[in-house]
Amino acid sequence: MPKPIIYVALVLLILAMIPPALIARSRAVPSDKRRIHLIQDMDNQPKFRAQHQSSLFADERAMRPPVTGTVARGELNLDHHFTRGVMYGGDGQPQWATGFPTEVHVDINFMHRGQERFNIYCLPCHGESGYGDGIIHQRADQLVRTGTNGTEWVQPKSLHEEAIRNQPVGQIFNSITNGIRTMPAYDSQIPTADRWAIVAYIEALQRSQHANENDVPAAERNELPVIKISAQSEESQS
Repeated sequence: MPKPIIYVALVLLILAMIPPALIARSRAVPSDKRRIHLIQDMDNQPKFRAQHQSSLFADERAMRPPVTGTVARGELNLDHHFTRGVMYGGDGQPQWATGFPTEVHVDINFMHRGQERFNIYCLPCHGESGYGDGIIHQRADQLVRTGTNGTEWVQPKSLHEEAIRNQPVGQIFNSITNGIRTMPAYDSQIPTADRWAIVAYIEALQRSQHANENDVPAAERNELPVIKISAQSEESQS
């Protein structure tokens, strides 16, 4: 076979391998460019982009302003007690709500819902009983003490600190909603009613660790169990 024909065949073979190589590369290498479609479908449909001009309207703006008098259905959040945890007094100044909004009914089912949500979102950091000793803190503290990763770690707040126990329920709700210090906001993750359920469960946790005899109805105090401590035990404790 003449050499020119061999050379031409080799060149054609190499050229024929280029398209498959380009296709394989495009499938394997990430790219921020839009893919090329032979059948365009709706890829290149005519449309207006943000802040572009349009001769279709008298003001030549493609972005249309809201129609006068339009009300955002379900998005106004006018009930500040339910959505923000605040109430307005006679002076018109916002204050933290001290009670739960009328949209929620605090009962045992609501409390169980709060416990479930607390265990999902709060327990990893604050711990099962709310003392700030969750598994995330334990692991981070271990890494800091061993020098494995990082040199500083701020322990999550204990929900039983006096300053937090004295907070109104609206302030606790606000902390869950918008975050506080190193704690992130959970507004986008937890529905409003569920955030109130978590607040109710936190109140129950705090009461469980700081209850006293006056919390028990007088008629039932005689039924409380009595723990007797021997003199020997008292001496050993002293």
